[in-house]
Amino acid sequence: MTAPRAIEWAGDEAGFLRLLDQTRLPTEVTFRECRDLEAVRAAILCLAVRGAPAIGVSAAYGLVLWMQAHRTKAGWPEAVERLRSSRPTAVNLMWALDRMAAHFATATGDPVAVLLAEARKIEAEDIAMCEAMGTHGAALIKDGSGVLTHCNTGALATAGIGTALAAMFAAHRQGKRFRVFADETRPLLQGARLTAWELHQAGIDVTVICDNMAAHVMKEGKVHLAIVGADRITANGDAANKIGTYGVAILCRHHGIPFYVAAPSSTFDLSLPTGDLIPIEQRNPAEVTHGLGRQTAPDGVKVYNPAFDVTPSSLIAGIVTEKGVISPVTEANVRAVLGSASPV
Repeated sequence: MTAPRAIEWAGDEAGFLRLLDQTRLPTEVTFRECRDLEAVRAAILCLAVRGAPAIGVSAAYGLVLWMQAHRTKAGWPEAVERLRSSRPTAVNLMWALDRMAAHFATATGDPVAVLLAEARKIEAEDIAMCEAMGTHGAALIKDGSGVLTHCNTGALATAGIGTALAAMFAAHRQGKRFRVFADETRPLLQGARLTAWELHQAGIDVTVICDNMAAHVMKEGKVHLAIVGADRITANGDAANKIGTYGVAILCRHHGIPFYVAAPSSTFDLSLPTGDLIPIEQRNPAEVTHGLGRQTAPDGVKVYNPAFDVTPSSLIAGIVTEKGVISPVTEANVRAVLGSASPV
């Protein structure tokens, strides 16, 4: 089976953005029709669309929807900032918005057509980058391997086939036999709800484990490599990803298992020297106390709910990009692989 597209622009300049509602997966496949900027912002905030590349593409189309309604530069900066404020950690969002704003500032012609063409270009580039990451990442997966991943990094998180999951999809197409262990990824269970759904749809052998089972599975010798995505990577290769990723990297180091990150060049923020400077989004405490709608903690209890953590480059064996694998992970190698086309 093939999973439906997570992001799709329906129609021409008068069209709208259709998003697969990821809050309803895996039991319901439903779509949200976004016809204005606020609908796109709401979808990003509630994680109906999530994954750094997917957020960036969606935000680009959100600006098209804003221009449909206004057709003026008055209020344009505020519209850009409205979307920028929706998710502070994922740098692809900022990259896409900055790119749309820069293009709009110099382009001529019908403003909706101009912005739609650029948004479609961003989407097409993401699709191509995902394929390239899949090719580079598949080489890391050997026949008979056990692969552990955390959160969701597939077609639901991008416009294409994914980042970390792209490596698995590509390896599967090559006929390799391997087994994937998908961390549940608490508190919102993106691994259990989304990654397992995508891999199962593709016919890939996937086993869901609770986050706190990863060490045990590694000790049993069932994991030969781990590969995850990222929401922002700094100049030295430190990588912010879904909360719990840092712990997985530490476990991999202890057990002698290579830990890889997969992300397109648009996820790199070379303006930040280290991961200590990455802003970490704090999410609603109810995600912890009322997981999936059922109360699981006492009323009034304090909750700490950071959405991301940062894995230092010293724990990363390599970063899979569309331009190749960065290894060892150093600032010099990051800049050498990304080259002059690197963002930020």
